[in-house]
Amino acid sequence: MHSILITGCSSGIGHTVAHGLAREGWRVFASARAEADVARLRAEGLSDALQLDVDDSVSIERALAQVLAATGGTLDALFNNAGFGQPGAAEDISRAALRAQFETNLFGAWELTARVLPVMRAQGHGRVLFNSSVLGFAAMRWRGAYNASKYAMEGLADTLRLELAGSNVHVSLIEPGPITSRFRPNALAKFRAHVDWTLSVHTEVYRAQIERMEKPGPAAPFTLPAEAVLDAVRRALNARRPAARYRVTFPTHLFWWLKRLLPTRWLDAVLTRAA
Repeated sequence: MHSILITGCSSGIGHTVAHGLAREGWRVFASARAEADVARLRAEGLSDALQLDVDDSVSIERALAQVLAATGGTLDALFNNAGFGQPGAAEDISRAALRAQFETNLFGAWELTARVLPVMRAQGHGRVLFNSSVLGFAAMRWRGAYNASKYAMEGLADTLRLELAGSNVHVSLIEPGPITSRFRPNALAKFRAHVDWTLSVHTEVYRAQIERMEKPGPAAPFTLPAEAVLDAVRRALNARRPAARYRVTFPTHLFWWLKRLLPTRWLDAVLTRAA
């Protein structure tokens, strides 16, 4: 039985991927930050669910030790999925808020990956997946902290892929566009916690952004369910030679090509309208 550790499984993409792979015969170590979510995942049938806070090095070390003890020291795959969005104009994002964005979206994933790689090298194979975003290569307004964390993730993952050449440990980036999840409600909470929007030069823009984040249901065209990401993850895990990137949703495919075809000024105009 193949084994995989997935971070951020309390809801959304992580939750869907964990259950989907478990149905297909994977031994899934579904992790979540809160113990209550871990208990719920176990009650749902994910018996190997465990607590893992990617912001905490001790938690990372403890969780990985627990996984390796359960598998006899092996791990076939890692899906770095945990993350959140910190909305706000770049000039309104404090150093502390930017640091928090990177701690969860990048630093935790990187530390966990670095701890897993010796295991995969020793066993002679492995798959490492990073959940990036269309915003990992096409920046949009009012999402500067999130854009930056995903751009950095893509750069590090690309470097890691080159450095692992010939090791039979493969690295892939999953690049979703709009996906049905709790991303917007969680982002709104981070916005209210870290941005004093009533005193910003962007106050009127923020009013519209808050309305968008509070809107029930899909807030962007071409939104797909989390099962679309499950399909990409499945392909990355099962391919004999996995691709470097798996793009999910029409906007991701569209902006991938537009970035290559359009002059920067023209692309900026398109991205400004899309934001």
